[in-house]
Amino acid sequence: MTDNARPGSGRGTDGPDSESPGRPPTFTAWLRSRSDAELTALLNARPDLAQPVPADIGALAHRATSRNAALRALERLDRFTLQVLEAVVALGDDRLSEPVGAPPADVARGLGLTPSDGRGRDPLDEALDTLLSLALIWPDHGRLRPLQVLRELLPHPARLGPPTRALLAALPHGAAKRLADDLVPHSTANSPVETVATALAAPARIAALVDQVGASARRLLDNLAWGPPNGTVSDARREITLATASSPVETLIARGLLVATGDDTLTLPREVGLHLRSGVLFRDVSTAPPAFEGGQVSPGTVARAAAGQAFTVLRAVEELLERWSQEPAAVLRNGGLGVRDLRRAAHAMDCDEDTAALYLEVVRAAGLIGTDDRVSGEWLPTREYDLWRERSPEHRWLLLARAWLGSDRVASLTGSRDAGGRVRNVLGPGLVRPAAPQARRDLLTELGSAGPGLAPDRVSLAARLAWHRPRRQSPVYTELVEAAATEAAALGLTGVGALAEHTRPLLTHDENADEEAARILSAELPQPLDYVLVQGDLTAVAPGPLVTELARELALTADVESTGGATVYRFTEDSIRRALDAGRGVADITNLLERHSRTPLPQALRYLVSDVGRKHGRLRTGSAASYLRCDEPALLTELVADRRATDLELRLLAPTVVVSGLNRAALTERLRQLGYHPVPESGDGTMRLSRPEVRRAEPDASSPAENAPTTELTRAAVRALRAGDEAANIARIPVSLPQGGTAGSRASAVMEVLSEAAAAERRVWIGYTDTDGRQVSRVVEPASVDGGFLTAYDTTRDAVHRFAVHRITGVAELEAAPD
Repeated sequence: MTDNARPGSGRGTDGPDSESPGRPPTFTAWLRSRSDAELTALLNARPDLAQPVPADIGALAHRATSRNAALRALERLDRFTLQVLEAVVALGDDRLSEPVGAPPADVARGLGLTPSDGRGRDPLDEALDTLLSLALIWPDHGRLRPLQVLRELLPHPARLGPPTRALLAALPHGAAKRLADDLVPHSTANSPVETVATALAAPARIAALVDQVGASARRLLDNLAWGPPNGTVSDARREITLATASSPVETLIARGLLVATGDDTLTLPREVGLHLRSGVLFRDVSTAPPAFEGGQVSPGTVARAAAGQAFTVLRAVEELLERWSQEPAAVLRNGGLGVRDLRRAAHAMDCDEDTAALYLEVVRAAGLIGTDDRVSGEWLPTREYDLWRERSPEHRWLLLARAWLGSDRVASLTGSRDAGGRVRNVLGPGLVRPAAPQARRDLLTELGSAGPGLAPDRVSLAARLAWHRPRRQSPVYTELVEAAATEAAALGLTGVGALAEHTRPLLTHDENADEEAARILSAELPQPLDYVLVQGDLTAVAPGPLVTELARELALTADVESTGGATVYRFTEDSIRRALDAGRGVADITNLLERHSRTPLPQALRYLVSDVGRKHGRLRTGSAASYLRCDEPALLTELVADRRATDLELRLLAPTVVVSGLNRAALTERLRQLGYHPVPESGDGTMRLSRPEVRRAEPDASSPAENAPTTELTRAAVRALRAGDEAANIARIPVSLPQGGTAGSRASAVMEVLSEAAAAERRVWIGYTDTDGRQVSRVVEPASVDGGFLTAYDTTRDAVHRFAVHRITGVAELEAAPD
């Protein structure tokens, strides 16, 4: 029952118990009586109820009792809390008896537990508090009532059948009449259904009927007692009386211990099932999850392993996206990434293809890569990547971790085939699994409950997940959890099978969670270094991560030879020329290495830099078809005579000018292959030095992001609910407005009333038609009325708004609140 009753008498702390006499209590009234803190807790636990924010408490109650919302709430229950809920549904069914609802003591006895004495908190009290906080049950005069929709969602609570009254109501009148005449011959009840239901509501009467049947019939009852409550028999709807019953099944049907629910189906009534179970609802009730089993590792080992993997992720992502800045990967026709490009990406990131697919999906979810707008599209870093690269390592990792937690794409599906036989590509369609974010959170939360340093084995972890989330168990969910475990380890959220400390804050709704996680992670990540060790074999060793500026300059001047605990850079002619092409001079390169090297600069490296610098720019290419210009005639003479350069079609025009049949770009590239070092020049003879073009794409607008509501947003939603509820239910005195005449006369009357309210500084209620055509209620404090618009403080939205007068459908004065 979810009416939108006025809250005049239902705002007390007793909730529905304080309703006015003669008015039945309702779920809406109880919900309205909850405190702001309790409503905030409800919206935090069930965020779907606040998306979008309901107009008032009545709308919130309607949404909370909807099928889909209740299903999502059931998925959050652990096994014991679900058993408690099933007990409330089974014992509090309004078809059983009056009054409606189940006393907490009966729920405790049904679960085989000792009723609480009120002096301490036991597991049953905690479970009932959880169900109340989720608004799946509500109190009514000392009894617990389940939501009406749960009867549909839990049709066989505790594997019990429907109540006798519900089963008999579906029978033909004649069958119910025969049963009533046999069981209660001289009943004064108006209905045979009520006669039999009342008789079978008494445990003593059920016991007497059970004692009348033979051993074979009793075995049939025992087989159905613990569920499922349905059995199959031919001609279940046969006409049977106590006098004509001959078989064990017929003796049970004639006594109402089994009721036909189909042509070949018999069902055990709930009252009979409870009697056969001796009032106990479940054979096994476990108030706590099974214990963890696994190995113990030191927290320090876990922290170092997870932080090391987090650092590996950052380095791999930056390495790939820097490469894609210059050599983007192609976009497939279906929008994904090809197998060859995936293999190249894995090689660039120094990982296997499965891990590469995971990293690519995560950086896309984080908005660091996207596709350009060309016909033959390419995957490129976005402008967000440039901002991400400037942040500290721990904050860079946090962005990736948050993106993975909120993404509904599962990278492990890459390479599998869909229902149509098409291969699923990384970054392409077919990898979406809506349950993936919840499976990841379930796994990490469970690992977090294991305590620091405990690495649970797969069997005990699966058993605990099955206990904590029984309604989510399925082959798909199991696959998602296994994929989440692998991905969490690859991203550095876990280490050696245990949850990392820097991951724990991410599982909370604390507003400072990110800063706390960054603080913990920063202490474990290797600190950026501002030095390298230059060696005599033309290499430089970076014993850890480098500061951003040094890393960029070194990547420009040298090639990465190997990665690991330390990164090895090698200086070559090509790498030095790359730096010179980017505008660095010989002195710039030498000074950079001298400033940041902890070892003396080898003479061989100095010679290499000066030799490449001496050759760099001596030849200059231009466009005629193309030409070469040099201030040293001997060098051009040597080049023209070089047999390796016959394909360049060189011809000496003057001692310092040679022309070629190749265009400038081809000529420049070919001369570099031959060991010469030309530099392009512009029409005015100046050198054109520039770094390779860096291209960027726009972030993918469809990339999912985690948007868990913050506590402040939830509190704002509660304030809006209260204001909307007040606007919908506040006592008001309607103001008479002209019903006939023109629209202008009515608008003038509305403006006059509102102007008087503004002058008197009093609140009024208005009915309003918004731009979507919906009729809404608002309590406003008018400030001014001018030009056909009302400017007022809207208490419902907690803001100043302008209302079009012609959209106002009604105005009412508010009754003064009692002292």
